[in-house]
Amino acid sequence: MSDALVEVEELRKTFPDPDGGEVRAVDGVSFVARGGEVFGLLGLNGAGKTTTLRMLSTVLTPTGGTARLAGHDIQSDSERVRERLGFLSGTTGLYHRLTPRETLRFFGQFHGLSGARLDERVQTVLRAFEIESFADVRCEKLSTGMKQRTNIGRTVVHDPPILILDEPTSGLDVLAAQATLEFVEACRTEGKCVVFSTHIMSEAERLCDRIAIIHQGTIRAEGTLAELRERTGQHYLEEIFRRVVSPEAAADAR
Repeated sequence: MSDALVEVEELRKTFPDPDGGEVRAVDGVSFVARGGEVFGLLGLNGAGKTTTLRMLSTVLTPTGGTARLAGHDIQSDSERVRERLGFLSGTTGLYHRLTPRETLRFFGQFHGLSGARLDERVQTVLRAFEIESFADVRCEKLSTGMKQRTNIGRTVVHDPPILILDEPTSGLDVLAAQATLEFVEACRTEGKCVVFSTHIMSEAERLCDRIAIIHQGTIRAEGTLAELRERTGQHYLEEIFRRVVSPEAAADAR
């Protein structure tokens, strides 16, 4: 598909367990996400969601399967993937001695920005995430919410066509979370592809054009909210999610 920016085919990841066997963290995940779309990936803790996102970002190497981001393979062309990707995870850290402004400039330069373009992007991000009031305070002195806003800014400063956001509103107050969601909506309008993970069902209902529910390493349901409602007979996404990951549904999937 010409508009497909993220193409995932039978992606798998196993880890050794203490007994000498293996744990199948991700077991044959496939999906497509397009430009101008927010694709939601929902799952319980330990379902394989974050492992999937880390493989897409090239942080982890798959055990099997493949994925292409903007046409580039995550294993054979990982550098090109990273150039076109902004990745935010729950473990993303900041350099404590740098300020948010310095952090944005550092990561902008890392991605090849310089001169007027770098200044423009830094200022745009400071304004978009309401960082300006603490832009010159060392990160070690910032609150959790301020750090998270800076982390999101670092993720998007190079204006990538693909964003992978793993719980981006975690730790944010209501106003900062609202600004983040509005930014994601603006990214969709600009034609970017956003893979969006959250535990807050109202965020997924608001933002996601399509949703995949991953459970025990496999995708158990995928579609628009309307399609998921029709499939499960449930209206609210929270009830849809519970129905899909229930033991009865898991048994049917096997």
